[in-house]
Amino acid sequence: MKHKVLIFFVLIILLVPLTGCWNRRELNELALAVAMGIDKSRDQYQVSAQIVNPGEVITQKGGGTDSPIVTLTSTGDSMMEAVRKMTTKSPRKIYFAHLRLFVIGEELAREEGIAKTLDLISRDPEFRTDFFIIVAKETTAEQVLKIFSIPLEKIPANKMFESLETSEKAWAATATQTLDELISDLVAAGTDPLLTGLEISGDPARGEKRENIQQTSPQAILKINGLAVFNKDKLVGWLNEDESKGANFVNDKVKSTVVTVQCPKKGIISVELIRSKTKVSGKVVNGRPQVDVTVRTEANVAEVQCGDLDLSKPKTISDLETKTEQAIQSDIEAALNKAQKDYKSDIFGFGEAIHKADPAYWKKAKKDWKKEFVNLQANIKVDVKIRRIGTLSKSFLNELKE
Repeated sequence: MKHKVLIFFVLIILLVPLTGCWNRRELNELALAVAMGIDKSRDQYQVSAQIVNPGEVITQKGGGTDSPIVTLTSTGDSMMEAVRKMTTKSPRKIYFAHLRLFVIGEELAREEGIAKTLDLISRDPEFRTDFFIIVAKETTAEQVLKIFSIPLEKIPANKMFESLETSEKAWAATATQTLDELISDLVAAGTDPLLTGLEISGDPARGEKRENIQQTSPQAILKINGLAVFNKDKLVGWLNEDESKGANFVNDKVKSTVVTVQCPKKGIISVELIRSKTKVSGKVVNGRPQVDVTVRTEANVAEVQCGDLDLSKPKTISDLETKTEQAIQSDIEAALNKAQKDYKSDIFGFGEAIHKADPAYWKKAKKDWKKEFVNLQANIKVDVKIRRIGTLSKSFLNELKE
């Protein structure tokens, strides 16, 4: 009898893994969303989803007439309510596990803030955390998701994800932000968030048509432009291109970029930064907080438009390094000035640096850190080392006959 009971329990245990996933869905029952946008519509949330049309995306021939994506919108008192109401427009469940882009409308970010909108995507296990979060600059998230922008990629959200990755690696003014990174900045006592801005350049109405990407010069394109500055969770303003570069240098987010400096007489020199590392350390001097910002970079000479410059001379290289250091420092100072004087937002995490350096001081200062940050002394040091000058020590420009 005991033997039979034992066999019975063993069979029950073996049957458990065979029950399958209770909430499993077939792929043809799902609508794959690759981008999601949040706007404010009066007193409600408006949720937009860029959904892939799989039949059109996999078409190899040019005979397809349907759009590779469709953008659905719905409103509700909460984001979840708006998402569920999308089922009235879609025969399939909207599936967000493959999200690449999360777009926040500028109006919502300014008026209400972004904290509430992040609760759903951080709480729902269906959402992964590896998508990029951006702000729709001077437009709505819905409008951004409707634009067909580049013919090289059928799905706009994929194109923008790849553009953000590429631009961050090659251009200092761009920085990506994932969900975990953004929430970490929001909850940290001495840090305010920065998000990349995405604007529509051209005619948005024409950009919604598929013909926009069938032209050699599209009527509307999506363009990465500037960094959105937040005070806590509310958008308070924007950094321009140079200020964005400076902020990213301080935040150690520059991988590679180009710095342009003036020739001694006429023309310009382009210096390509190939490596950059920033160290920020805090300290308290005579009862006042200070930070030391040290930027160390390695660079190559990429372009020379002044024919009388001899790069084989050590003094020429030394002077060029100094000019490059001054250009980087100027961008950093511009970002610091805008953050301290105009926005009063610690987008550099200086508060965290002070906290690590002197916990006792931070315990007293953290409640009024915004006031301390406005007058904080930042000691900036930039060190540039030029490693290569290319195949020419002298440009051939001075040999050209007029």
